[in-house]
Amino acid sequence: QVQPVESGGGLVQAGGSLRLSCAASGGTFDSYPMAWFRQAPGREREFVSGVHWSGGFTKYADSVKGRFTISRDNAKNTVYLQMNSLKPEDTAVYYCAAGTKWRAPGVSKGEYPYWGQGTQVTVSS
Repeated sequence: QVQPVESGGGLVQAGGSLRLSCAASGGTFDSYPMAWFRQAPGREREFVSGVHWSGGFTKYADSVKGRFTISRDNAKNTVYLQMNSLKPEDTAVYYCAAGTKWRAPGVSKGEYPYWGQGTQVTVSS
């Protein structure tokens, strides 16, 4: 199994940028699809972005497409989420998740057996 650990969250003004990192240890990182989800207070956890185990393609929620970029560095066992042009509605706890080995990244929570503890992102207006 793989154990994701998120970092890089914080407080930023609207229009600013943050880069989240997810270090995944304990498994064969380059065989797992990876994804970012987020959960705002009173709302369900939702898909943000995912990257194929090969890094060959990515997926984005419509709400973040064009503003966020997911990438992975398999040599460092790390996946990143570059967040630009942040909006107050991006405020949430962001979670890193690993899916099933050798599978494409899906958009459903149930497709990801391994989860980090989350990192808080707060965007002020």
